[in-house]
Amino acid sequence: MALTRSALRLFSGRFTQACQVRGYADASSMSLTFAAPTQVLYNNAAVKQVDVPSFSGSFGILPAHVPTLAVLKPGVVTVFENDGSNKKFFVSSGTVTINEDSTVQLLAEEAVPVDSLDISAAKELLTQAQSQLASASTDVAKAEAQISIEVSEALVKACE
Repeated sequence: MALTRSALRLFSGRFTQACQVRGYADASSMSLTFAAPTQVLYNNAAVKQVDVPSFSGSFGILPAHVPTLAVLKPGVVTVFENDGSNKKFFVSSGTVTINEDSTVQLLAEEAVPVDSLDISAAKELLTQAQSQLASASTDVAKAEAQISIEVSEALVKACE
C-alpha cells in the first residue's frame, strides 16, 4: 500500500509539472504550408485553425497543438484564416505534420477548392469506380477500384 501511495505521488507530481509547462492554444496564429504536386496553396501563411480528415478521425488544429503526424484520408480540409474567412479544399490523400513551434505542413496528393467541384462529374466518377470493381478480376484491380470508390464517395460528399 505504501508503494502504491508513493508511486501515485510521484506520478501526480510529474503530471502537474507537465501541465504547467504545456500551454494550450496560447498563440494567436500558426504558420501553414499546404501544397500539392502541382501547386502551393499556402506558403508559411498565418492562419487561425485547420480542420483535416485523417484515418484516425477528423480533427482541428489550433496554435500550440500537440506535435502530431497523421495520414490524410479523402475529404475536406478547411482553413480558417486570420481575417475570419475560411477556405475548403478536397484532398484525396496525403500527410499532415504539426510541429511544436506551431507550424503545420499539409502535403496532399491532390487538392482542389471545393467550390470548383462538379457534383455530376463526381457522381459519374463514382459510377465508373463501382463498374471497375464489379468487373475486376485480380486482387490488385479490386484494391485499385475500392480506393477509387472511397475517393469518389468522399468527393460526392464534399460537393453536397
